[in-house]
Amino acid sequence: MFRGVGEALSLAHDHRFLIVCVTNQSGVERGFYSADDVERIHRRLNELLHPHRAAIDAFYSCPHAPERGCACRKPGTLLFERARDEWGIDLAASAIVGDRALDIEAGQKLGMLTALAVGPHHWDEAERELAERGVRPEIVASTFRGAVLRILARG
Repeated sequence: MFRGVGEALSLAHDHRFLIVCVTNQSGVERGFYSADDVERIHRRLNELLHPHRAAIDAFYSCPHAPERGCACRKPGTLLFERARDEWGIDLAASAIVGDRALDIEAGQKLGMLTALAVGPHHWDEAERELAERGVRPEIVASTFRGAVLRILARG
């Protein structure tokens, strides 16, 4: 678990945010691991978050390889739309924190506030991806915690 993530998610919950994780897991289709393995990892993440009074409320995973071109793989929005429908989420009042340009692109397609959390060692790669995809996040932070704090500061 990255330092500060549990605290950040707890703060988000305290501010009445629902925490939803949308993740690309192409290793499933490629045979590197199973969908059950992904579910075990998700359960373990919540176990690690528990001492911080935090939890991820829902997980949505795309198991497909990028070359399939499915609508559920980010920057596709199908999984976000499914979460919206299942949880009654107002996407325009929601934020996405991601570490890739694909996350930012998906969030912008849906009218969400977008935050990029990427450390200094990965900034050059992130900047290149953002330029290639033609997207810019509203918030940039060097940590997940920093991104969440900036989102919460916007009220």
